[in-house]
Amino acid sequence: MTNKEITIELGDRLKPETESVLRDFTRNRHGIRIADARINISVGKGASAQNGTPKGSGRDYSLELHTRVIAGERMHAAGYFGISLGPTDVPNFSEIVRSALEKSYERAMHCAKNKFTRKSAWGELGKTLWSTDIASIPVHQNTVPAEFSVWPLDVPLEAVTDTAHEISKELKTLDRRLKQNFIGIATWVERELYVSSEGASIDQTFCYTQGMAYVVAVSDGGVTQEHYDYLGHQRGWEVIENGIRDEFFRFPNLRQFSLDLARDACVLTACPPCPWTEKPVPVVTDPHFNALKVHEIVGHPTELDRILKMETAYAGRSWLFKSPDENLIGKRIGSSLVNAFSDPSLPGYGHYAYDHEGTPARRVWHVKKGILVGFMNSRQTSAIMQDEPNGHWKANGGQVVPLIRMSNTVFEKGTSEPEDIIKDVDHGYYLVGHRTPSIAESRENFRITARKVYEITDGKIGQMYRDGGIMADTYDYFMSVDAVGDDFRLFPIPNCGKGQPMQTKRLGNGGPTMRAYAKLTGGANS
Repeated sequence: MTNKEITIELGDRLKPETESVLRDFTRNRHGIRIADARINISVGKGASAQNGTPKGSGRDYSLELHTRVIAGERMHAAGYFGISLGPTDVPNFSEIVRSALEKSYERAMHCAKNKFTRKSAWGELGKTLWSTDIASIPVHQNTVPAEFSVWPLDVPLEAVTDTAHEISKELKTLDRRLKQNFIGIATWVERELYVSSEGASIDQTFCYTQGMAYVVAVSDGGVTQEHYDYLGHQRGWEVIENGIRDEFFRFPNLRQFSLDLARDACVLTACPPCPWTEKPVPVVTDPHFNALKVHEIVGHPTELDRILKMETAYAGRSWLFKSPDENLIGKRIGSSLVNAFSDPSLPGYGHYAYDHEGTPARRVWHVKKGILVGFMNSRQTSAIMQDEPNGHWKANGGQVVPLIRMSNTVFEKGTSEPEDIIKDVDHGYYLVGHRTPSIAESRENFRITARKVYEITDGKIGQMYRDGGIMADTYDYFMSVDAVGDDFRLFPIPNCGKGQPMQTKRLGNGGPTMRAYAKLTGGANS
């Protein structure tokens, strides 16, 4: 009988089927180092409204399968296969898994054979080829349930549609300067299944709820302010209705969140453009701004596939590591107040218990007291670097090859009160909220714009500017950090792009208020 729809509960059937197929497959194949399969089931709904008019709503689902085999005779290589499926595929799922594993195995064996041939024939160049291996990890069988108060699939689509419509309608009449608004809402459930020839069997379910507000304000004089922002969490519909307020998050409900953003945009149309400075000046950056900063100048350059030049063609390299003989591991890259890590155990978009090859997720320190100490890795890259796997091999869906991705990558909180950090500034600037990054290919320098920039004079916040930001050499910036606040916050990042073809991933970033030195950058005089 053909399934009429894809449901989260379908995993109860597909997991044992996949485990059985995997056992039979590996029993009859030689040269296999590991074979594994991932199944991703997603079910949810969403709606949007623009300028007080509903623009779209609907339910959606996905069923995706990905298989990997590392195999070979004289050398090992990896073979991958991924596919998106639908309800009509469910009755034949076991055969589809078997076929996917076969394709992965054939690709692995073919690559291993050709790799050995070229390594033998290419002389010195052949030394750049090596047998693919993976580091050992504890093998787990575990089920990890979702956390929520209101199960996303119990929320009527009409409630999602009405919420987006009502918020957009209220924004439309908020201020005559507000010319455009767009509200988007989504709430869904994902179930990730992972099984391996090593005996792993991981079943993780996640709730996701997200709201987005986009606004455009224009003054009578033609000054335009375009802003957008997201709230979101691995929780249920309560995120939209009630907001989030706990140790790590401070979000109002989506209505208030959208109104606050719109009011900021309107006020900013009356503000002067931010000035430029020729030399670095004291800059205090708030947690929201630092979420994007840590993402760009700590997170990406500490992903080990970039460091090993596996992502160079598209995502870039890392200034922290040129080669095994020339790198900054164990060396000072910032002041003693700079501390940063990635931690999947923290809540939010970057949370998970196991990554997509069954590695138990754990905190990995990148910078400790200004010293570079470690990178995010996978089992394959961990084997190359001969360090411990830390569970950061993630894909944006079940049909694509995972990449090394950030989980919750953050600056650690300090001990200073944010108000005191500002009071100690004779003359400088306070940057609130992030907007747009512009980052060097190897992340050795950056420019990031802020939503609002305030001038600080004699320790007091004064004039607010629009269209401003900072730019700096990353090393010089880190070395100049002289105050770190105790107001740690996490923020959802729903659109981190990496890979070729592009994978867009949800993750978390954050940190506390920080003070350092950078050049102030301004906007156009319009």
